[in-house]
Amino acid sequence: MSSLPPNLIIDNGDGDEPVSNHSGNRHFSDVLAVNLGRRQVLKGGLAASVASLFAGAGLTACATNSAGVAGGRLLGFSAVAISDADTVRVPPGYRAQPLLPWGTPITGRMPAFDPLKNSGADQASQMGSHHDGMHFFPIEGRDPFNGGSDDGLLVMNHEYVEPRFMHASAVGQKLDRDAVPALVNGKRVADECLKELNGHGVSVVRIRRGENGRWEMVADARNRRITGLTPMEIAGPVRGSDFVRTRYSPDGTRVRGTLNNCAHGVTPWNTYMMAEENWAGYFINRVPAGERPREQSRYGVRSRDSKPAASRYGWELADSGADDFVRFDVTATGAAANQDYRNEANGFGWMVEFDPFNPASTPVKRTALGRFAHEGVIFHKGVEGQPVVCYSGDDATNEYIYKYVSRGVFERAKGLANGALLDDGTLYVARFNDDGTGDWLPLVVGQGALTRELFASQAELLVNTRLAADRVGATRMDRPEWGAIDPKTGQVYFTLTNNSGRNETNKANPRAKSRWGHIIRWTEAGNSPTATHFKWDIFLLSGPAGDSELAGKPLSAEQIHNSPDGLWFDRNGRLWIQTDISESAMNKGDYVQFGNNQMLCADPNSKELRRFLVGPLGQEITGVVTTPDGRTMFVNVQHPGATTSADEFAAGKLRGTWPNQGRYPRSSTIVITKDDGGVIGT
Repeated sequence: MSSLPPNLIIDNGDGDEPVSNHSGNRHFSDVLAVNLGRRQVLKGGLAASVASLFAGAGLTACATNSAGVAGGRLLGFSAVAISDADTVRVPPGYRAQPLLPWGTPITGRMPAFDPLKNSGADQASQMGSHHDGMHFFPIEGRDPFNGGSDDGLLVMNHEYVEPRFMHASAVGQKLDRDAVPALVNGKRVADECLKELNGHGVSVVRIRRGENGRWEMVADARNRRITGLTPMEIAGPVRGSDFVRTRYSPDGTRVRGTLNNCAHGVTPWNTYMMAEENWAGYFINRVPAGERPREQSRYGVRSRDSKPAASRYGWELADSGADDFVRFDVTATGAAANQDYRNEANGFGWMVEFDPFNPASTPVKRTALGRFAHEGVIFHKGVEGQPVVCYSGDDATNEYIYKYVSRGVFERAKGLANGALLDDGTLYVARFNDDGTGDWLPLVVGQGALTRELFASQAELLVNTRLAADRVGATRMDRPEWGAIDPKTGQVYFTLTNNSGRNETNKANPRAKSRWGHIIRWTEAGNSPTATHFKWDIFLLSGPAGDSELAGKPLSAEQIHNSPDGLWFDRNGRLWIQTDISESAMNKGDYVQFGNNQMLCADPNSKELRRFLVGPLGQEITGVVTTPDGRTMFVNVQHPGATTSADEFAAGKLRGTWPNQGRYPRSSTIVITKDDGGVIGT
């Protein structure tokens, strides 16, 4: 029975994981300090040091009136000014069309959207909430990056939900963006829990460009919702292990649903991968914090010491007592794991693969890629006869960057280009050295510090991936987020969005509380994706104009930004950078100068950078992809209106209503085209 007060409102803040890396591993700030050197810093400060030591990494200002790409330059658009308006702004000569907002019916009986009347079952047939990573698959279904550009499957993640906008019972209550309606006799209404579970996951929608140039949804058997309840397989070393045996799956081969799907991945064999990011807070273990097993405590699964002592949305408190909901209470109550859900949280924290062209396909959790707060995964191009290589960041404070190399090789002609390549291989974690080099440290049980006394099997190691990375001495990073690979050079880029909780300070890196973030990049030794060594540099230090301590090089008014998050290279080599200023900081104090979240475009070759888009109030800009011809771009606007305070919501006063399609603001995709029909960015 719940010990929560009967009318308590569960409010768990932003849903981000608490700091759980208390290892003594070096932080990247310490590495950067040594790399830059005290003498250089004393001479010229941080900006001069970065400019001299990372030659070519800094970005130069560029004119805002460029009309084309003369001389081979990639950026031809006029920069967009910073804005705090409740609208989407794009450059002159471009237009933006909202498409597929939360609640759009896409399958089943096509229930019309009404947030106060739709049931939990209705939500399972509608677009999910909080759009995030996505990809456009040409309808031919042969290649994820080549093919037709007028018809395809748009596949996107839905990271989380905002309960106050979903339920009639929320109206008039003081609820902020993550709070749920007040409990009734210590319980939650089961159908509200179902609606929230079905608001998570992934949507697959066929879209087509009409003769008028506008994109619209097409009714298709492949339209599909994957949710927090969809049955899934467990594959790789963890499959069948004691760590994933539950009452639902006594043999440890299955799990229900996927949660907190942030960025994504696209495999060389034309399948989609959804990341499970801040999943730990969805669970509660009603024991003291010190008694949680390490595979829960190192990831931040809540305990009875949490305040409040409930999971993020309190689904375990559903008044129906159904198995779909009680599983989020991972307290051991039975004599064995197959009698309760003590291991349910171990079924989350993975990359999940499925075939968007097969609506009957069962999603598969690929455990060889490690268990952590996956932001997403980025693959090198599949090469015949070579292993598959991909990277993933652990998006939590002071966590790590990982790389996976398959044991088998990519051989499409022999039918050996499929998800099985992700079940058997070596997972590595990055160590960044003081001299600008780096090492990929293998996470293999029985090797080096990863003794059998610490981990009895590879399955146990992977369930505890963070602990293994701690033990081998990986470098703690400032929240590793999206990755991108330059199609021209093969260099790998990663956003490190911020780390305001870091207290270290030194002459080379005075940002003890790194509010602004930066982008790092590296080149694998010999330009070989399978190499175990690399060279790194800083591509961009984000921050305000003229502040040499906060930006690697002073940025102009058309370039300033902070908290880089989403990252994507188009096929021509333009790097698209999206920002995620926290709702709690947006348009307040020092953050006023940045306005709403935005998307910029960089040319790493010419070192140009300029702002391409600014979103509406309260949102995060995330997810970006174009059609193969580059003439249509899809971008997601997540949680518009989220800065509405609890008092404002109770009074019926919303701070932001974009895209102005109904009672509440709604996450939505925007379709961007150029008036002259040209390639986006030129």
